[in-house]
Amino acid sequence: MYDSFPADLAATGPILLVALLGVIVVVLDAFRNDDAMIPWVAGLGMAAAAVWAAFQVGDGGTAFEGEVYYGGAAAVANIVVLLGAIGSLVLTVPYLSRLGRNYGEVHGLILFATAGMMTLASAGSLVTLFVGLETMSVCLYVLTGLVREESTANESALKYFLLGAFSTGFFLYGIALLYGATGTMALAGLADGVAASGQTGLFLAGVGLLLVGFFFKVSAVPFHMWTPDVYQGAPTSLTAFMSTASKVATFAALTVVLARALPPDLVDGTVQLTLAIVAAVTMVVGNVVALVQTNVKRMLAYSSVAHAGYILAGLAAGVAGYSAALFYLLAYTLMNVGAFGVMGALEWDKEQGADQDLDSLAGVGYRKPFLGVMMGVFMFALTGFPPLAGFIGKYLVFAAAVDAGLTWLAIVGVLASVVSGYYYLRVLVVMWMKSPDEAPANAQKPFPVGRATAVVVGVCALALLVLGVLPGHVIDVTTATYAADAVATTLP
Repeated sequence: MYDSFPADLAATGPILLVALLGVIVVVLDAFRNDDAMIPWVAGLGMAAAAVWAAFQVGDGGTAFEGEVYYGGAAAVANIVVLLGAIGSLVLTVPYLSRLGRNYGEVHGLILFATAGMMTLASAGSLVTLFVGLETMSVCLYVLTGLVREESTANESALKYFLLGAFSTGFFLYGIALLYGATGTMALAGLADGVAASGQTGLFLAGVGLLLVGFFFKVSAVPFHMWTPDVYQGAPTSLTAFMSTASKVATFAALTVVLARALPPDLVDGTVQLTLAIVAAVTMVVGNVVALVQTNVKRMLAYSSVAHAGYILAGLAAGVAGYSAALFYLLAYTLMNVGAFGVMGALEWDKEQGADQDLDSLAGVGYRKPFLGVMMGVFMFALTGFPPLAGFIGKYLVFAAAVDAGLTWLAIVGVLASVVSGYYYLRVLVVMWMKSPDEAPANAQKPFPVGRATAVVVGVCALALLVLGVLPGHVIDVTTATYAADAVATTLP
C-alpha cells in the first residue's frame, strides 16, 4: 500500500489540489480578511486542476486500494464540475460585491464543495461516495443561507438542510444494507458479493434506498420539492453552482454505481424500469409545473427538474446512454451557468431574485441587448433547438433510449421538450416584445454588466454553439472514457 502512495497522490492530484486550495484560502482569509486575491487563487487553482484532469482522460485506474477511480469518465466528470465551479465563482465576485457579501470564506466553501463533488464523481467505494456527498452537501447548506438577514435565504437553507439530512439517512441506511448483503464496501465487489452471499432481498433494499438518496440530490420527482425554494432563496450566482456542478457530480456517481456496482441482469431489469419511470414522471412534472411559474428562478428550478429527467432517460438506456448523459451534463452546465449569470446581472429586488418575476424583464432586450441576445441563446439551448448543444444532448439521450427499447420514454421526452418551449420562449417574448415601460419601476433602473459576467455569459453561449455545430470530438471523448473505465474495473 505504502509503495503505491506517491502514485495514488498523483492520480488523485486534481481532487487534492482543490481541497488544498480550500485550506489555503481559509488561512489567507484569516490573515487578510476578504482580500481581493482570494477569488484569483481559487479560480486559477481550479483551472489548474481542470488541466491536470484533462491529461488523465485517456487513462483509467484506481487509487488508494480502489477507494477512488481516476481517468476515464471520472476525469471528464471532474472537468465539467470544475468548469461549472469556475464559471459560478467568476459570477459570484461581482454579484456578492453588489450585495456586500463577497466574503473570503465563500470561496473557501466553493472549493471544499467542489472537492466533495470531485470525490463523489470519482468514488470507488460506498464510503467514498458518502464522504464526497456529505462534503458537498454541508458546504451547499451554508452557501444557500449566506445572506442571513433575508428570511427567504434562511427558509431555503433550513429546508435544504432538513430535507438533505433526511435523504442522507436513506443513503446511509442503503449503504449499511448493501454492506450487510455483500460484506464489502468496494463498488466493484458488490455484484460478486451478493452472488456469493445470496442475500438478494437485502441487496435490493439497499439499492432502493441508495437510489432515493441519488434522486433527492438530482431533484428527481418525487424528491424534488426542495428545489424551487432553495433556488429561489439562494444567491443567484451560487444557485448556478449548486444547479450544475452538484448535479454533474451526483449523476456521475450514479453512473458509476450502475456501471460497476450492480449485477448486469438487475440493471437491465428492475433498475432500468425504475429509472425509466422516474425519468418519465420527472420530465412531465418538471415541465408542466414550470408552465405556471411567474418567478424566473422558480421557473429555472423546475426546468432543472425536467432536465434531470432527460439525463435519467439516458441512464435508463444502459451503457449506450452513459456517454450521452455525460455529454448532456456538459451542455446543461453551460446552459444553466449562462442563464443564471444573466438573471444575476438583471437582479433588482435585493432579495437574491426571490421577487424577480417575468414582468421585470420587460424590454430588457432593448435596454441591455447583449443580455437579451445571450438569454435567447440559453433559452433556445434549454428547449433543444438546433444547432445548439442542448439539441445534440437531447438527441443523444433519446436515441440511446430508443436503441435500448425504451421508445415510449423517448416519445415522452420529446413531447415534454415541446411543452418546455412555451415557458422558455415566454422569457424571450417578455424581453423583446414588451415595452420597457411595462416593467416595475425598480426594474427599469440601468443594470451595470460587469466585464467578468459578460465574459462568462459570452463564453457559455459560444461554447453551446460550437458544441452544437462540431460535437464530434467531445462525443468521441465521452464515448472513449468508458473504454478506459472498462480497464479500470479490472484493476485491484
